[in-house]
This record gives sequence, structure tokens and C-alpha cells, in this order.
Amino acid sequence: MMLLEKTEGILKKNSRRIAIGYDLCDSYAQISYCFPDSKEPETLAVVTGTEQFNIPLVLCKKNGVNQWFYGREALKFAGEGEGVLVKDLLSLAREGEPVEIDGDSFDSVALLTLFIKRSMSALGMIAPPEYLEGIMFTADDLDKRMVDVFSRVAANLHLKTDKIFFQSHVESFYYYTVYQPEELWTYEVLLCDYDNRRMKVYALNSNRKTTPVVMYIDIEQYEQMRRREPEALTEMEETEKHLLDMQFLDIVKEKCKDRIISCAYLIGDGYKEDWASESLKYLCMGRRVFMGNNLYGKGACYGIREKLGWSEAGKNYAFLGLDKLKANIGMKVLRKGLDSYFAVMDAGVNWFEAGKEYDVILEDGSDISIILTPLNGKEAREIHMTLEGIPERPKRTTRLRIAMEMTSENQVNIRVKDMGFGELFPSSGGEWVKTFDMV
Repeated sequence: MMLLEKTEGILKKNSRRIAIGYDLCDSYAQISYCFPDSKEPETLAVVTGTEQFNIPLVLCKKNGVNQWFYGREALKFAGEGEGVLVKDLLSLAREGEPVEIDGDSFDSVALLTLFIKRSMSALGMIAPPEYLEGIMFTADDLDKRMVDVFSRVAANLHLKTDKIFFQSHVESFYYYTVYQPEELWTYEVLLCDYDNRRMKVYALNSNRKTTPVVMYIDIEQYEQMRRREPEALTEMEETEKHLLDMQFLDIVKEKCKDRIISCAYLIGDGYKEDWASESLKYLCMGRRVFMGNNLYGKGACYGIREKLGWSEAGKNYAFLGLDKLKANIGMKVLRKGLDSYFAVMDAGVNWFEAGKEYDVILEDGSDISIILTPLNGKEAREIHMTLEGIPERPKRTTRLRIAMEMTSENQVNIRVKDMGFGELFPSSGGEWVKTFDMV
């Protein structure tokens, strides 16, 4: 009877849709999740009843057989000499180099996919795979190579949903912030991420004079806070604790000078040994300070909630992070005989998701122009593109197919193809390509 009641309870809970925020770095992964009516996301604990959220990002291949273990179990088997440990899975996948184990070669992206698939199986008691509505992967550096890796991983996971997205840690911080009580981010917000190797400080600010409100983040990295023996991570001596404390105090004093800071978040394994005494005293003077280590995963959950339409908390804000398109891109066109603006790509979207293909009729001549309107207050500017060699035809008898995409966060690629005009004016087959910088 007890087992039946427990099973029915689980099935009732699982009848709801679920969304996942999956956080990755080279040393660990975290899985956060939420339901449409969740007040806030939860993070999967690797040990039930604890706040141990970090799943070691490692695999272990058992000696002599094609059997793999992940996470804590992988560390156990490798420590007992029963298998070969593979770590730095994220970096290996980014580099794209094969991994040699026991004389066999393994694709690094396939190994990362295996880890993610195995780790996600732990969500089985929360909700079965068919109830997965969407997933947001988040990582520190989301450049083109990392986007390609995540795209391959997503395809190879064979999930029951096609709502799979990626965002940087910076954007996850943004989403986490806008879902907190507004008094916590009325002014500037600091995030101090310390992993024993470097201190990374994010400062989130807003321009409330614009509509929508533009949110942006400044990032600084401090290598001087690298532990003397970061690989061994031996217990800190009092002198090292004091040195780190004074270095961090100098950093936060610099960040808080002549600025109003609403609150600060301290995240990362680097704070575990309680060395930040004087620096914390300073930070807590008139500011709210929070410590934890699952902010990025929860921020990824808030991001996927927005994508799925479960919430609209961010609808009045435009985030201009490193991965974002920072200007509206469009063209002046004639519609029903009237001059109008045709929006091609909107500021605030991820550059790797931005792009559009559309057809226009060339009025006359051989030039087209693109209009860039930055959200930072600078003047709009026009980019001209000459279609050299395009056939001379009567006015409005040349149809052009324009494909526009971002090749990086600051670079736009335009490809124009002459489509002719039906049977009267066949296509010349001409194509023109232009790449230009946003700044």
C-alpha cells in the first residue's frame, strides 16, 4: 500500500511538463529544473537531502570492456584502478580532437554527449523523458565553436523535444537577476565567480531611460587570485587566506567606488574555506550579499521559461550581453507605395540564432542598403552594397533573394542572389556577398 501511494504521487507530479537548465564547465555539471507553475527552479542534488549539486564532469571507461561510468562513480572506479578517467570533457569537445583510450579512438563530442545523457537519466524520478518541454544549456564561453558543439550534442541526445537552446553564463546571470525581487536589482548587481584559479566579476546595470530597458554587463577577470597550488587544492594556510581576503577586498572596493550596488552574489568552489572575512564585512555594508553555487543553472531555467512562454518577466528588458545582437538591422522598403522600415534582425537576440532570408524587388540601379540602429544611443548608419554586373532591366523587374546571418557577435554576412523576374527576365545566376562589422 505504501509503495502504491508513493508511485501514484510521483506519477501525479510527473504529469506536468518540465523544463531543464543544464550548466556545464570543465570540472562539473549541474541540472536545474522547473515546472510551468514553479515559483523558482530546483537543482538536482547528487546526494539526496544535501546541497551538493556538482556532478563531476568526468567519464571512466572500465578496463578491457566498453563500459562507461560518469560523475562520482567514474572517480571511484578510476581511483580503484579499474578504469581510465577522462576529464576536461568540455574543452576536449571544443578542441574537437579524438580521445585515445586503451588503443581506441573516441570522438570527444560523443563522449560529452554520453556524459550528458547519463547524467540526465537521474531526472527519471522527477519526470519521465516524454514530459520534457525544453532544455537550456549554459556555459561560460559561448563562441561559434561551442555553439557547434552544443548543436551536435543536442542532435545526438535524441530528446523528445526540439526546444533546445544555449546561453552563456553571463545571460544566465541576467535571467536569474530579473526573476529576483526588484529591490535586489534597483541599482547595480555584482556577481563574483571564484573557482580557485581566477576571480571573474560581472557587474549588471541597466539604462531605465530606454524602452525596453536595456540591461548590460561589464566583465573583469583577476588572475592574481589564483591559488598557489590550484591543482592539489590543499588546505589553505592562514597566510594564504589573509592574502586572498585582502586581494578580494581591493577588488570589491574598486568595484563599489562611486557606484550604488544593490546586492552581490558570491558563487564558486573558491569560497569553501571561509577566507573572505574582511571583504565580506565590507560588501555587507548597506548591500545584500548571497552565497551559493547553482545560480547559472537556475538562470538557465528562467531563460528556458521565457523561450517556452511560461513567463514574461523579461519582456520589458533587452539584454545586450557578449552573445547578443547590439543593433536593430533592417532596410527601407516600399510597401503599398509607401516608404516603410522592414526589420530583418532585432537587437537583443543571440547572434547565433539571428538570421533571415527574404525576397525584395529592386526599384532601380544596382545598390541596396542596410540600416543599423544601435541600442547604445549612437546614430543609425547605412551600409551600402553594390551588385556589380547585375543585368540592366526595366524598373521593378529584378527580384533579389537576400540571406542575412551573423558570423560572430559583431559581424554580419549578406548574400544576395539574382532571381530574375519570371519568364520575362530569367535569373542571371549572379550572387554577391558582403561581410561588415557592426562597430
